[in-house]
Amino acid sequence: MDAKRLYMVSLGPGDSELVTIKALKALQGCDAICIPTKSEDRSFHRSLTHKIVQELMKAHNFNKPLIPVYTPMHFKKEDWQSQVDVIYSNFERYNTLCFVTLGDSAVYSTVYYLLELIKSQHPKLYERSEVIAGVTSFSQASALVKKPLCIGDSRFEIVPLLDKEVPTTTVYMRPKIGLDTQHITQHGELYSFENINYAGETITPHKIPRVKRYMTLFIDFFKQES
Repeated sequence: MDAKRLYMVSLGPGDSELVTIKALKALQGCDAICIPTKSEDRSFHRSLTHKIVQELMKAHNFNKPLIPVYTPMHFKKEDWQSQVDVIYSNFERYNTLCFVTLGDSAVYSTVYYLLELIKSQHPKLYERSEVIAGVTSFSQASALVKKPLCIGDSRFEIVPLLDKEVPTTTVYMRPKIGLDTQHITQHGELYSFENINYAGETITPHKIPRVKRYMTLFIDFFKQES
């Protein structure tokens, strides 16, 4: 099991041309692709992810075994456990698996329910897993009407349409160099990110006291219920 690798691949908002190059390379390089389906018979006729993967394989001339993963939208732990079991059982046959998800994995995706279970049950596999970010539906919607989600000193909020109070993740960005971060109040798990994807990239699992680089952002992640 030490050689096994798992990629959680974001496919974007339904257009195969919006899949990132990194996501495409992961799909091309893996041994098999796990595809969620809402059909109890494990068929793909209702799966948008299957449609996108098929389009990618045809357009880029590659072919992979496709593993159906029954994914009912019940938001129950036993359903997520069943999906983890399917993933893990297929590592008996394959060394590298991709699990695909629509949109971006960070926003209302099954991916992190699965990773929480993998982290506790298969910690070595969790350490060798990678999440590949994607384009969000609201980013695409913004582009379609040529209107920014935020610009200048404006802010951007994602509000779930629910009739109850919900936990919140807060992103702090666009700081000035030298900014004292004392006024940033931590409510969950706060991380500091500096120069992501550039030289000097640093990820700190707490709030740094002062901003040293322009490309710095802070994310105060809500605490997930165990």
